[in-house]
This record gives sequence, C-alpha cells and structure tokens, in this order.
Amino acid sequence: MGIFKTRKNKTYSYTPRHYKGEGNPYEIKHKFDNFRTTVGSNKGLKNKLVTALNDYKHNQNQSANKRVLIIIGILILIFLFIIEFDLSIFF
Repeated sequence: MGIFKTRKNKTYSYTPRHYKGEGNPYEIKHKFDNFRTTVGSNKGLKNKLVTALNDYKHNQNQSANKRVLIIIGILILIFLFIIEFDLSIFF
C-alpha cells in the first residue's frame, strides 16, 4: 500500500448461463473508449501528456485544433490581465 498508488479494481470472468452473444453483457465500458487513445493503463503524468499531445497532433478535425488554440490564447490574455502585466511592451 503506497500513498500515491491507486488500487486496481477486482475483475471477474463471469459469463451468464443463458446469454447468446459476444462478450460480457455486464462489462462496464465508457461509450467513447474505442475512439480515444488517452484512455487506458498508461501510468504517469508524462505518459498521459505524451499520448494527449500525439492525439492532438494526429487529429483529423482541424477546426477543433484551432478552437483549442484560440481558447488557450484567451486564457493566457486573461491571466496576463489578472497579474497586471504591461502589454504595451509588445506594441
């Protein structure tokens, strides 16, 4: 038992007796797990950041990338306004 280690959930290989289908009907899975690369057992902050950046670089939707950059720019400007940074040095 470590302070920073998370516990893994117990998993069981239960298969219902009269179920005629593929897989386990009781499997708890998120709806978008098949489409995301950042979900999984990648441990550590660095690995999560690297997979998120790779997902961002290889994203097919360019409008979403532009939207993220605009939001980041606005947040940086708000932060500079809060700390009363003098923006006149750029002009």
